[in-house]
Amino acid sequence: MAHDLPWRPPTSEIPTNPGVYRFLDPSGRVLYVGKAKNLRQRLSNYFGPLHAIEPRKQRMVLEANDVRWTIVNSEVEALQLEYTWIKEYTPPYNVVFRDDKSYPYLAVTMSERYPRVMITRGKHHPGNRYFGPYVKVYDLRSTIDSLIKAFPVRSCKPGVLARAERTGKPCLLGDIGRCSAPCVGRISEADHRALALDLCAFMAGKDRRYVERLRSKMTEASGRQDYETAARYRDQLKALDTVLASSAVVLPETEDLDVLGLAEDELNAACSLFRVRGGRIRGVRSWVVDKELEVGTAELLEQALQHVYLAEETSSDDTGHIPADVLLSAAVEDPEALGRLLGDRAHHTVRIHVPQRGEKAALLRTVVTNAAEALRLYRTRRSSDYVTRMDALAEIQQALGLPEAPLRMECYDISHLGGTQVVGSMVVFEDGLPKKSDYRKFQITGTSDDTASIRQVLDRRLTRLEQAQADLARSGEQRESFSYRPGLLLIDGGLPQVHAAREVLREHHLRIPVCGIAKRLEELWLPEDEYPVILPRNGQALFMVQRIRDEAHRFAITYQRTSRTKALTTSLTEIPGVGPQVADLLLRRFGSPARIRAASSEDLQQVPGIGPALAESIRAWASANH
Repeated sequence: MAHDLPWRPPTSEIPTNPGVYRFLDPSGRVLYVGKAKNLRQRLSNYFGPLHAIEPRKQRMVLEANDVRWTIVNSEVEALQLEYTWIKEYTPPYNVVFRDDKSYPYLAVTMSERYPRVMITRGKHHPGNRYFGPYVKVYDLRSTIDSLIKAFPVRSCKPGVLARAERTGKPCLLGDIGRCSAPCVGRISEADHRALALDLCAFMAGKDRRYVERLRSKMTEASGRQDYETAARYRDQLKALDTVLASSAVVLPETEDLDVLGLAEDELNAACSLFRVRGGRIRGVRSWVVDKELEVGTAELLEQALQHVYLAEETSSDDTGHIPADVLLSAAVEDPEALGRLLGDRAHHTVRIHVPQRGEKAALLRTVVTNAAEALRLYRTRRSSDYVTRMDALAEIQQALGLPEAPLRMECYDISHLGGTQVVGSMVVFEDGLPKKSDYRKFQITGTSDDTASIRQVLDRRLTRLEQAQADLARSGEQRESFSYRPGLLLIDGGLPQVHAAREVLREHHLRIPVCGIAKRLEELWLPEDEYPVILPRNGQALFMVQRIRDEAHRFAITYQRTSRTKALTTSLTEIPGVGPQVADLLLRRFGSPARIRAASSEDLQQVPGIGPALAESIRAWASANH
């Protein structure tokens, strides 16, 4: 290994203490920041034999020329220092979360002399209070309109406030009772601040206290026949009910917690956060991230927690921002240390855990569903963008050394069940988009070997290509999709499958670029190369190749299952008295011919359309085919 990485520090020099490490390139740029309970044990994962290191990690250590570490006293300090350095250096190999949209927040500017309630999308300022994020600005405006009926806090801009103070005349909101008008002395500065604090407390989840207080005041005013005051309290109650009705009730009123769920694939991940205050969903937020290195679920969730609660824009005095309970969709490596880190910031105990049953587990499943939807939308938007698709094709051309961008790509996959019922699939992408009218299925006979199956499928496809081009030469008309020559053939497999494809191309005297996709889409194998091509993990090319491979795999699996079901149905219809409909009912009820053969006559008669005589016929068939 010393010859592979000459800058590797001797193992004996690496401490066994907890700490934070940084990989640097020759220019001194920080490539990656990580933390460890045991620095020597963690860094040993980067300094094994190069061929045994995961390709993305291998690329990072080859790009680096130095590693430095800082010892800390505890895992909590390691978490703090790691987050600080990630924010400072923005290393290219660390996970960087991005909001999938710019979310609006409800802000109360407690840092101002007269606090103001407003909508903001910008950076959060210390001293102010923020609630949300909200999904739609319209919903947030409606919430503010209802809130200022009950809590008439200032909502005007600084210019309007200055003019009112200068002229001694309130704005329209002050005239119609939607503002307590501290600018003209209708309410003292202290009372107006107390009103803003009440609004913040209401939004933080303590809503029942204010509702009961207003209802009590309304009853008292009505009892002393002060109906004008009672009507004002009634209107405020209606306004608060409107705000509460817009928040979904998911847990008991005493529950204040955050729920963080994760959905991921090989290249991307999406996080979704539900903020629950007073048992109601107060805010929903999602992020997406491209995984540059192979990052585990636990590490992604840990970094998502840091992104949510330790971001610079979070107000340091907003202790309600971090609730006492944080629910996760999977366990993190050290929830106690992470809880202490968040607890120090929130000034109260924070518990991080994974619910297993009950209402909280059901809510967590909803959050994970939202994360999966955010990931699906991200992938859809990414694949539908024309510029992105063209960039991906250009990256594929450059990575594989092709003479031109592969505007038409065909991907082939083989699927079978234990070597039986072998089928093949061909999917086509043109200009980076699937062209489903050109998809083809292949029933393969005479072999169960993947390499031989690829040979058979490609031979049939290239034979059809030659025939279609011959027809084109005679008639001058392009009649079918098989007459289009592909710019690149993608084979789901490694070098054996690629070599088989190259031999078929030689037999047909065709020069079409071909490569194999192996090992979770991290490697593209060219037939002439000893080593694979590694596409950048955060590039557009790998994303497109992944889509093509997944589509070919899906298409092959679907056809294989359909063929299997058809074969099973055909086998059952050989029984006298069993038609396609009864065979389908049998398969739905028992799942497989083996279970049908094991079923008793009484069990068989539970299937609609099967009586005692037919049940005995099926039992006889089962005995003969056992």
